[in-house]
Amino acid sequence: MSLTAEKITYSYNEGTAAERPALRGVSVFVGRGGWVSVVGHTGSGKSTLAQHLNLLLTPKSGKIEIDGKTAVPGSSGARELRRKVGLVFQYPETQFFAETVREEIGFAPSNWGLKKDELEDCVRAAAAAAGLTPEVLESNPFRLSGGQRRRVAIASVIAMKPDYLVLDEPTAGLDAAGVRDLTRMLNEIRAGGLAVVQVTHDLKSALEHSDMMLVLEKGREIYAGTPEETASYLAEHPVKGLVLPPLVRFAGRMRQSGFDIPIISGIPAMLGALSEGARRI
Repeated sequence: MSLTAEKITYSYNEGTAAERPALRGVSVFVGRGGWVSVVGHTGSGKSTLAQHLNLLLTPKSGKIEIDGKTAVPGSSGARELRRKVGLVFQYPETQFFAETVREEIGFAPSNWGLKKDELEDCVRAAAAAAGLTPEVLESNPFRLSGGQRRRVAIASVIAMKPDYLVLDEPTAGLDAAGVRDLTRMLNEIRAGGLAVVQVTHDLKSALEHSDMMLVLEKGREIYAGTPEETASYLAEHPVKGLVLPPLVRFAGRMRQSGFDIPIISGIPAMLGALSEGARRI
């Protein structure tokens, strides 16, 4: 089973003088339980692709398939297919409206017709999966820390029990500790079988956690591959707005100088050798 975008094209303000192509034949494959990162600079088409995966936007050409079924926005089956793909917007906490975390998490499931006696279990399970304690459920979401608000937003999406979780810049606005906590939580959710699609310009996070990566530039698919392959490509073909971590850049320069080392997995060994050399000195 999988979530697939095939040769998606899309333009904003189509047919007007302000028409702007946003996606130009972009494809991506997300298997159940996988972690795919879509990376690119601002305006590369990342967020537009994310909204296509959740069927919020209809492609000009190409198609979206969810678990083998072609998704047609507006069709009778689109609503159920959309439920399979949860989308967490960038800065999702700006869309909070409920007075308590409990109400915020429970809003979507109640709209889908979940009975009251089942709703409490659903809310508690989603909160726990997002790393929120039962005590937080009675809090006003606007008074929580940035990291906690991001968890509430994710909990409100996974309360719908999707099979695929698409996150648009999930680490935006978080400090280093918040990023670590969030990625740890996402890995725990993924261990339960939920696939993660991370839309980000943060290459360090993408390289550390992804199974596969897709690089976009000006709406075009520049490269797709494993983190190791993608890092090697970007080391030789820099993309504006994407900054490789310093050690990855260093490993790339060593490869270009003739040293046959893996650009990512070779870094721990390289650090160990440097540390040993420093001790001997």
